[in-house]
Amino acid sequence: MSHPAPHIVQRDTRAWQLQVWISFGIAVFLCAVGLAWLPGAQLEQAFMVMGYVFCLSAAFVLAKFVRDNAPSGSRSTRSGDTPMWKLVVWGGFAVAMGLTGWGLLGMEINVTYKAFLGVSWLYLITTAFTLAKMLRDRHEADLAEARLQGRREAAANAATPGNNPL
Repeated sequence: MSHPAPHIVQRDTRAWQLQVWISFGIAVFLCAVGLAWLPGAQLEQAFMVMGYVFCLSAAFVLAKFVRDNAPSGSRSTRSGDTPMWKLVVWGGFAVAMGLTGWGLLGMEINVTYKAFLGVSWLYLITTAFTLAKMLRDRHEADLAEARLQGRREAAANAATPGNNPL
């Protein structure tokens, strides 16, 4: 009688998780510092803060949408998102990035300050995607472990004499 190969649930290392959280925290901090001391009218400052928040939110929504619709070996069906939702997600991300970039480029501020805001903004977006992936990977690993534990318990119950439900 052959035994099935052991199932291994792959997880990110604690070091990787720490690096992702620290990187995201640094990106948020840099953006906050840049926006807190942003020269110009209060309306411009408010526009940029809204733009950064819009971009951050759109990045998380896009990451979830892409992951939900990615082909998977364990799941052959799509999430059921409509074409209009696809347009909203991708369009929202494009509009958020485009308007924020347009606002940043159009501001009459020092070029070095503009570069700092631009790089910290792009850093924030990339770390948001990385954080979203890491959190989703952890969730999927937790689900896989729970399924595996359930199978083990069911097999143990079936192997115990007197546990036959029939």
